Amino acid sequence: MKILNKTSTWTAKLTRWYQKNHRKLPWRRTCDPYKIWVSEIMLQQTTVGAVIPYYERWVRRFPSIRHVARASLEDVLTSWQGLGYYSRARNLHQAAGIIVREYDGSIPDNREVLKKLPGFGPYTTGAVLSIAFGQRQPIVDANVRRVICRLRMLKGKSTLLDKNIYSFLQDAMPALHPGIFNQALMELGALVCKPEDPACPACPVKSDCRAYAQGVQEAFPPRARKAVKRIETVVGIIRRKDSIFMQKRPPTGLLAGFWELPGGKVERGETPRQALARELKEELGVRVLTARHAATIRHAYTQFQVRLFAWECEVTPAPKENATHRWVSRRELAKYPMPAGTVKVLAAVQARPGKIS
Repeated sequence: MKILNKTSTWTAKLTRWYQKNHRKLPWRRTCDPYKIWVSEIMLQQTTVGAVIPYYERWVRRFPSIRHVARASLEDVLTSWQGLGYYSRARNLHQAAGIIVREYDGSIPDNREVLKKLPGFGPYTTGAVLSIAFGQRQPIVDANVRRVICRLRMLKGKSTLLDKNIYSFLQDAMPALHPGIFNQALMELGALVCKPEDPACPACPVKSDCRAYAQGVQEAFPPRARKAVKRIETVVGIIRRKDSIFMQKRPPTGLLAGFWELPGGKVERGETPRQALARELKEELGVRVLTARHAATIRHAYTQFQVRLFAWECEVTPAPKENATHRWVSRRELAKYPMPAGTVKVLAAVQARPGKIS
């Protein structure tokens, strides 16, 4: 699609740069609002390289909104497994059901309607309306925030800062091809205007950038340092022939509805082995007879980091199945949505004698 604007404004320079330099990504080869929506949801808090294979598998598994709406939540979560931030998948599934029931399977092109759907915050709403429907709707993500903060030398608290950026973009956004403009801003932030060591000489709008003119690019946007909480957890790997005992997390909260190995948090003053015995007694009503350390896994979540100790266990009595506890055969494991930590543990122990896969 050719941009006809030949003026020297920074918006025109940006869109011309984008046409020559943008990455050829699979979701940029479609005008389908559903596929654009899926890509934008996946790209939140996740790198493009990580998203591409998930997106391609997703659109093969769920080629339309109706396919998502008909699928079970567990099936959707399994397809999402590994992308993290699983509330995105839950919201997508819930919103798909509403769109099929109330809008005949077509994504509404009305901002007020869209933002009432699960998962349609300001960013997603603006992205879908601008890219899929050609509406003048600004979007503010980390890349856009960085570009505009440097361009205008903006500072301030995050909420007020984003309001100022949004207001600036409402005025600056061109009438023609606003979706391309939004994508160009994001692409510039991803490829050129990086958080560290920005490639300013290659920037199409460097002559318009106030921070570049003063040589203070990396001071914008202001960064808030957050302390990272670290916790230790334990899990027990309990086997029966070719099956392993799994438990389902509660229906609300972190990783709601996922299946994991039984275990829990190491309390202050406990060793991991002591925590294992206590957790399995509390959760399953079993006594640990033997425990062999199988793996130590490190995994980062949004607000904390986990060091997870996994133990191969023999217990008595044998744990019982119910709605939230189940023996799962190695052939069936792939059908169960699991937290990334559990996936890492199972991968780490699979080559051991009595392996589960």
